[in-house]
Amino acid sequence: MDIKLISSGSTFEKEVGYSRAVVAGDFVFLSGCTGFNYETSIISENVEEQCEQTILNIKYALEKANSSLEKVVKTTFYYTEPSVFTICKPIFKKHFGNIRPTLTAIAAQFHDERVKLEIEVTAIK
Repeated sequence: MDIKLISSGSTFEKEVGYSRAVVAGDFVFLSGCTGFNYETSIISENVEEQCEQTILNIKYALEKANSSLEKVVKTTFYYTEPSVFTICKPIFKKHFGNIRPTLTAIAAQFHDERVKLEIEVTAIK
């Protein structure tokens, strides 16, 4: 099976030793994405803006892996507190409502206190 590693260009990936995404056969496994804008290295304090940027980051990585949001089959949504998930539900639905992948939502604490959510996905090519 061919394996292809996809990078966002983030120095954090090299520092920790992981890939933004791994293409293995017909599947794309995407590491958890946050709301950092990778061009500016800035993350908004606004939860809605973080969620939108997170999904843009997911979309970008999937495109680099020859996939798309429409091919997502599994999602895991990590959040700092229940209100974050509640605020993000309409945004999640806007992007995934017609696709309806699986969803697991988990409360978590992140290494950077500015991060309010993280989403990881599995897609097909």
